[in-house]
Amino acid sequence: MPAMQAEQTETSGETLLKATDIKRVFGKGNAGVTALSDIRLDIPAGSMVALKGRSGSGKTTLLNILCALDEPTEGQVFFRGKEITGLPAKERNALRRKEIGLVFQSFGLIPLMSAYENVEFGLRIAGAPVKGNREAAERALERVGMRERMKHRPMELSGGEQQRVAIARAIAHEPALLIADEPTAELDSRMGLQVMRVFRDLVNRSGMTILLTTHDPGIMELVDHVIALEDGKIVSETTNHKPLI
Repeated sequence: MPAMQAEQTETSGETLLKATDIKRVFGKGNAGVTALSDIRLDIPAGSMVALKGRSGSGKTTLLNILCALDEPTEGQVFFRGKEITGLPAKERNALRRKEIGLVFQSFGLIPLMSAYENVEFGLRIAGAPVKGNREAAERALERVGMRERMKHRPMELSGGEQQRVAIARAIAHEPALLIADEPTAELDSRMGLQVMRVFRDLVNRSGMTILLTTHDPGIMELVDHVIALEDGKIVSETTNHKPLI
C-alpha cells in the first residue's frame, strides 16, 4: 500500500492496524461465496481512512474482520503489532471494550434514555468501572458538541445530533481506533458534514484513528486516505494531502 505507507511516515510513523492476505469465504465447497480476497492494507495511526465501494463490494465484511467481530478464512490482522486473528472470543471482546469504538448508520440509541444516559449505559455495558462514568460520559458528549443537549432523549434530537450521541457513546472509553460503518448514510449533506467535522476534531485533538465506510463521493474529499473496494478486492488507494476539513 505505497501511498498510505509514505504518508504514514510523515504523520505518526506508526501503523495502528495492518491486514495481510485477507480472504473471507461464506459457505463451503461449490456453495462457497468469496466476499474478500488478497486484502493487504496498513492504517496509519492518527488518520482518517475511508473504505469506498458499492453495496456488496466487501466493505462491511472487511470492517467486521478488522475490528475482530469476524474471523477471516485466511490471512492475518495486526493491531498495534499484535495479531488479533484467532484470538479467543473473550480476548476479542476485551480488545473492543478497551481499544475500539464502533459506530453504525442506525444510531442504536435507547429511546427512553437521555443522551447522557445512553452514553453512560454504553460504558456500563462495556464493563467500565462505575466510578468515573459520569465524568467520562460528559467528557465524550462535550467532545462531540452535545453536552448542552445531554438531557434530551433521541426523539428530541435531529438525526445529526443522534449520530453525534452515538459517536460519544463509542468514544467514551477513549479507544485508539474508531470504526464507523456508513456513519452519514442516514443524514442529509449538512448533518453529514457536521459528523465528519466531529471525526476530524477527534483525529486532530486526540490522535484517534478513524476507519469508516462510505459510498458518498463527497466524503472522499474529507478524509486522509481512500481505499476503494470492488468485488471483494482493493482496486485503488489514494492519499489526500490537503483534505477539505
